[in-house]
Amino acid sequence: MENLIKIGITHGDFNGIGYEVILKTLADERCRELFTPIMYGTLPAWNYYRKGLGIDSSVYPLRMIDKASDAVDGEINFIEVNDGGREVLVQHGKLSAMAGELARKALIMVRQDLMDGKIDAVVTAPICKEVISSEAFPFVGHTGFFAEPFKGTHQPMMLFVAEEIRVALLTIHEPLGVVPTLITKERLKAGIVELERSLQQDFGIEKPRIAVMGLNPHAGENGLLGREEVEVIAPTVEEAWQEGIHAFGPFAADGFWGSGQYEKFDAILAMYHDQGLLPFKLLAMEAGVNVTVGLPIIRTSPDHGTAFDICGKGVANETSFRHAIYRAIDIYRHRARYKEATANPLQKRYVDRGKDNVRLDLSKSDDEL
Repeated sequence: MENLIKIGITHGDFNGIGYEVILKTLADERCRELFTPIMYGTLPAWNYYRKGLGIDSSVYPLRMIDKASDAVDGEINFIEVNDGGREVLVQHGKLSAMAGELARKALIMVRQDLMDGKIDAVVTAPICKEVISSEAFPFVGHTGFFAEPFKGTHQPMMLFVAEEIRVALLTIHEPLGVVPTLITKERLKAGIVELERSLQQDFGIEKPRIAVMGLNPHAGENGLLGREEVEVIAPTVEEAWQEGIHAFGPFAADGFWGSGQYEKFDAILAMYHDQGLLPFKLLAMEAGVNVTVGLPIIRTSPDHGTAFDICGKGVANETSFRHAIYRAIDIYRHRARYKEATANPLQKRYVDRGKDNVRLDLSKSDDEL
C-alpha cells in the first residue's frame, strides 16, 4: 500500500451520471489497491446516489478530509466542496446553477492541488457547459481550464483513446465556419510534434506512426474541393517527415475509416471535432477515454457527457470512467519510465528495423479505386 498514486476525482454536474459511474467504479475494492482516490464533491449528493443504487455505506471506507495531503491509502478520501453548508437538491437531468457552481469549485480545488503536487493525476466526471460557464469559469470545457496555467508555453490537445485506437483533435470546440482559419502550418506542425511526444512519453511508443486527416471531402481532390490540403496540410506533413516524424497524409476521412486504415497507425490527427469523434465513438463509445495531452499534468475523463436523459435510472455504464482511472495510472507510470530512460541518453545510432522507415501510399480513398 506504499507510494500509491493519488488521483483526484471531481464529481462533475451532480444532476448527471457522474456520481453513478464514480460509485459503481469505486465499489470494487480492488481499485483502492491501485491508487488512492481523493473525491472532490458534496456528501449529500454522494449519499443520495449511493442509496439510490442500493449500495450500503459499508462498501465504501469513506474518510472526510480537509486537504489532499491528509489522504489515507486504502480508503476513499472525500473533500467537501460545498463549504457554505447549503442544501443540495438533486434533480435528475435538470439545469441547476448550484450544480454548476459546485462543479466549478471542485475543478478549481483539484487543479490547485495538482499544480502544488499534492495529487498525481485528475479524473474528471462530466460537466454541463451551459450551467458551469461564468465569469469565474470562462472556459468551453475542461481542456482549456487545465491548460490556463500553462498558457503561452504549452499547446493542449484532446486525445481519445480506446485500446489501440487513438484520435487527437487539432481544433476542439470550434464552429465549423471557424475551423479552416485555424488550420495553419504552425498549428498543425505543433500538433504533430506534440502528438508524437505524447505517444512516446505517455504510451511508451518509441517511433509512432501518425495519420493526418484532410479537411475537405476526398482530402481536397488536389485542390478541386479546397486548398487547405495542398497549401497547408501536405507540406506540413512532408516537413514533419523530413524531421524524422513518421507522419502520413492527408487522408480522406471517409475512405480512411471505412476501409479500416486506422488500424495501421498508432494515432490519428483529425482536423475538427466530429471528424475524429464520430468514428471513434462508433467504435469505442463505452470504453473510450479523453486524455488531455500537451501539458505537464495528467488529466483524463470518460468520453461521454452528463447523460441527463438516463440520470437516476441506475443504467449508466461505468466502463469509460473506470478506464479513465486506469489510463491516468498508466500515463503516470509511462512518464516516470520515460523520464528515467531519457535522463542520460546515449548517442543514438540508426538501425533499419524491418524497413519501418518506408512511407506508405495510403492516400487513395475507396471511391477513387
